[in-house]
Amino acid sequence: MALSSRSKTEFMITIEHLSHIYPGTRKTPPRKALEDLSLDVRQGEFCILSGPNGSGKSTLFRILCGMVLPSAGKITIGGHDLFAAPAEARRLMSVVFQSPAVDKHLTVAENLRLHADLYGIGGAAFNERLDEAIGWTKIKDRLDEKVDTLSGGLARQVELAKCLLTRPQILLLDEPTTGLDPASRRDFVHTLQELQGQRRMTVLMTSHVFSEAETADRVAIMKGGRLLALDTPQTLRAGLGREMVVVKTRHPEDLEKRILAEMGWHTRRHGDELRLPETENGAGLPILERMLELYRDDIESISIKQPELEDVFIHLTGRTAQEIESETLEGVAP
Repeated sequence: MALSSRSKTEFMITIEHLSHIYPGTRKTPPRKALEDLSLDVRQGEFCILSGPNGSGKSTLFRILCGMVLPSAGKITIGGHDLFAAPAEARRLMSVVFQSPAVDKHLTVAENLRLHADLYGIGGAAFNERLDEAIGWTKIKDRLDEKVDTLSGGLARQVELAKCLLTRPQILLLDEPTTGLDPASRRDFVHTLQELQGQRRMTVLMTSHVFSEAETADRVAIMKGGRLLALDTPQTLRAGLGREMVVVKTRHPEDLEKRILAEMGWHTRRHGDELRLPETENGAGLPILERMLELYRDDIESISIKQPELEDVFIHLTGRTAQEIESETLEGVAP
């Protein structure tokens, strides 16, 4: 995807023709993780990056954090070349990793003070920034408690508060809600978006949870190291049409073949579901009726639905969010 012709000064993150190949071993061949990837994140934008296992999200995140040097390409962070001037670029960023980066045996306050010390923030400046960093949280009254006594949601709040101590212009988050219950997920993302709006931070967050992406400014979808789509949630959904017919069946492969042979309709199969071609509003009902007329005995359920972001993801990648989440919870980085 080509970069916009507009001035690059409006972008806080600019990625140009990025490629990366992991070298092989005697037993394994080299593996291409990123291939000619270009995308940008605007100043003050909340952008969510999604993709299936092996899409290149984790590699891109490691490169942005300075943990891996790419095989080719350029990244500019706030006007600074990430590879030619890494200190200047990293000074603008804070990172929330997928794996916890706080010491669970220390108290909340000790974790925050340790992080501040690493950045030379002490005295009155630390107290001011501490009040600012935890003002939005539910950990204000739990500073003297060890992190391992907190719930997963509160522990994530400690992670985010720690990053806010440095007053970053750019916040990178790698699957920050993995393992949280739905309520904690909603609270975390809602708070993150409020903070992002108040502080005009640029936020790039990887996620496979599409309820989190619905309110993002833009969503980027990757597969096989390439960028498949980058647009607003509304535009991505609109690209699938107005309605879709979804059929659940015990024998999806057999029904898929019959529909193609007898009706000439190309379906998309995902597990025990078949998704029929998208239509304009009102056109789905005749398709539904025709399906019931011809294949009622093979159908367990059938419905007409408006396309959601997960449908866009399935359409572009051939994977469901449930599959990605299952892999993530098993410890496989998506």
